[in-house]
Amino acid sequence: MVDYHAANNQSAGGAQTYMEQENDWDRDLLLDPAWEKQQRKTFTAWCNSHLRKAGTQIENIEEDFRDGLKLMLLLEVISGERLPKPERGKMRVHKINNVNKALDFIASKGVKLVSIGAEEIVDGNAKMTLGMIWTIILRFAIQDISVEETSAKEGLLLWCQRKTAPYKNVNVQNFHISWKDGLAFNALIHRHRPDLIDYDSLRKDDPVTNLNNAFEVAEKHLDIPKMLDAEDIVNTARPDEKAIMTYVSSFYHAFSGAQKAETAANRICKVLAVNQENEQMMEDYEKLASDLLEWIRRTIPWLENRTQEKTVKDLQAKQEDFRDYRTVHKPPKVQEKCQLEISFNTLQTKLRLSNRPAFMPSEGRMVSDINTAWHTLEGAEKGYEEWILSEIRRLERLEHLAEKFHQKAAIHESWTDGKEAMLTQKDYETSTLSEVKALLRKHEAFESDLAAHQDRVEQIAAIAQELNELDYYDAASVNTRCQKICEQWDILGSLTHRRKESLERTEKQLESIDELYLEYAKRAAPFNNWMEGAMEDLQDMFIVHNIEEIQGLISAHEQFKSTLPEANKEREAIQAIQAEVQRIAQSNGIKLSSANPYTTITPQSIDSKWEKAMAMVPQRDNALQHELNKQNSNDSLRATFAAQANSVGAYIQAKMEEIGRISIEMNGTLEDQLTNLKEYQKTILSYMPEINKLEAHHQHIQEALIFDNQYTSYTMEHLRVGWEQLLTTIARTINEVENQILTRDAKGISQEQLYEYRASFNHFDKDHSGGLKAEEFKACLISLGYDVENDKQGDGEFNRIMGIVDPNSTGVVTFQAFIDFMSRETTDTDTADQVIASFKILAGDKNFITADELRRELPPDQAEYCIARMAPYAGPDGVPGALDYMSFSTALYGESDL
Repeated sequence: MVDYHAANNQSAGGAQTYMEQENDWDRDLLLDPAWEKQQRKTFTAWCNSHLRKAGTQIENIEEDFRDGLKLMLLLEVISGERLPKPERGKMRVHKINNVNKALDFIASKGVKLVSIGAEEIVDGNAKMTLGMIWTIILRFAIQDISVEETSAKEGLLLWCQRKTAPYKNVNVQNFHISWKDGLAFNALIHRHRPDLIDYDSLRKDDPVTNLNNAFEVAEKHLDIPKMLDAEDIVNTARPDEKAIMTYVSSFYHAFSGAQKAETAANRICKVLAVNQENEQMMEDYEKLASDLLEWIRRTIPWLENRTQEKTVKDLQAKQEDFRDYRTVHKPPKVQEKCQLEISFNTLQTKLRLSNRPAFMPSEGRMVSDINTAWHTLEGAEKGYEEWILSEIRRLERLEHLAEKFHQKAAIHESWTDGKEAMLTQKDYETSTLSEVKALLRKHEAFESDLAAHQDRVEQIAAIAQELNELDYYDAASVNTRCQKICEQWDILGSLTHRRKESLERTEKQLESIDELYLEYAKRAAPFNNWMEGAMEDLQDMFIVHNIEEIQGLISAHEQFKSTLPEANKEREAIQAIQAEVQRIAQSNGIKLSSANPYTTITPQSIDSKWEKAMAMVPQRDNALQHELNKQNSNDSLRATFAAQANSVGAYIQAKMEEIGRISIEMNGTLEDQLTNLKEYQKTILSYMPEINKLEAHHQHIQEALIFDNQYTSYTMEHLRVGWEQLLTTIARTINEVENQILTRDAKGISQEQLYEYRASFNHFDKDHSGGLKAEEFKACLISLGYDVENDKQGDGEFNRIMGIVDPNSTGVVTFQAFIDFMSRETTDTDTADQVIASFKILAGDKNFITADELRRELPPDQAEYCIARMAPYAGPDGVPGALDYMSFSTALYGESDL
């Protein structure tokens, strides 16, 4: 006996596998002789399936291979190679030499033959002959099977498991028991040729029928000879593993073409899945952008509406609506805008990673268009807020002026009541000389009084004019009343002039007059007018906006009070004149009339008005003190708001600077940076209560109608914008790191490469702006070894690269674009040619493909996706319904239009 040990070209693992299989074979025959019967049938049928190609076959496996002739012929058929010329002699030595030539050929294929010698084969040793055939089957039928990095027996088992996984009652775990009920054989055939098997009609409890059905269909339609009898498998507790493996390997080779089609279909499915996901993201972006732009379009007209209200209360209702817009309606839209930018950046990154053309939103829906619309919205928002505040001031001024107008008009109308009748009477015609003189003096006093009231009339007219200029809603009634007062004033002036002329004509006839009455009248009239003016001032409404203004009013009031002692002396002097008149009349027995002929002002009316004026002084003190307290409270509100605003402003500024620093530093892995940024984002979001606290202070400021604040340079609008920018910046920075991780994982870029890219980028980013200008980028490329020097060829190469990293010609290269370019330069991606080659496999090497072929090879949703988008094939070799898969594949990568 001779041992044949050929050079083992396989791996150590492969050699060990063969040895284990050989040892298994030895033990199997010793344990169960029934397996030898199954092996004889299976191995004989397997050999005949190949020998019939050479026009021969065997009947008895241990007898027909004894002379070595058919053994050498079998090896030539299954290997496709020529063996040495056999010896045709009939002697034993000739037979041994022929068998040795066959064994040498097997050993030359890397098979280690142990304990199998030519003498045993020539002597018809069944055990050694079956072992030799099993070794041949392993080498030429099973060894080359490979499924997902597994080979031989493991690869064949994995292939069976994958193919039979969808079928009920089939669970392939081995090559013996799992095949005993025949369902696994039928499942393999049905998976590849569903037209040959009615799988649903098979029953697990009828294994003989199942096995015979599979064996007959395979022999008739798949050119797989029947290698086993159903009864041998069913009646054996554990069918022979090698016989089953040999049989199953015939199915594998019969369907190997379908395996290639499946691989091609998987590639197409992968490409189509990426395309469908990208299209969904594009649709989501378009919808979100349209909704946000529509909201902005509806909101701007509302913010630009300048319809004036009649009262402060009505305008404050508008202010409350605006506050709801700021705190309720706008914040979600800020989040939507931020999410829109993130989605757009993520989509562009995915398109670049999948070698797809960049996404161009429909007209008017670019991120820049949304930013422009948002800027317009914020401008309208700022203008609307300023308009509301100015309108509140205007209406407050109008209400104050209107009240002042009606107060002065009422006083004036009360004074003029009856004056026309007095000026038109002709009592002087029947009066005595003294009475006429009295009438004349009385008229002079009236003229003095009339002149004193001239200022009030002018004030009334001036207030009416200001109300008209400020567009007071009830200006018509004000104008009517003012016109009536002015016309009446002109009439009074004219009547006064005519009456004076009449009195002067009779003055020569009047000589007697009481100087005391005259002096009383002359002094009482201005004093009375002063008291009326003082009471008017004490009742005058006031509106102030700060402590300085109220302190000015208090100072003026104190100055007024300092004049009261002198005024009281004047009042006592006037009363003394009247007392002197009474004393003289009593001493001379003169009968006085019931009233002073020169004036209607009585001592009682002077005292009464004086008492009223003195009662108004403390009331004025209280009103001014109340306003002072209010202004002190407002000043406290200013200081509280300013303290919080200064704190928030400093916080926002510090965080913005920190984010800018973080974005250009390289601390830890990208995942560490992402985790730190998200924790940093949580820290920023935890500051939101401070923003809300500031909003509460600002609301108190607005409710108190405070329009200025000398304690801080920050406004609520400025801080709101800063806070929104801070949230948007941290979200955008996180998105950039996520896109870098996505790029790294998709392109297989190592962490060290990313650090190298970031270091190079930061080195040439001198101003730390996060982007490289064209010259900076060129210097960076030169440092990385690119030939972009300042010559014709270098300029052309640089312009090509700039077209890739800066397609919109902004003049600035971002870090993300830089990473995309470097990853594209160092990694490989799917191409249109690869997809075309995959479709060609599915189409059976045709230049077109049919809908039925797509539905058979691809999942239903992706098959329909292709059918809906593929153009009809226009080539001369086309058939009805032929589809052009080439133009479809190039369109996926932006090389043509769908």
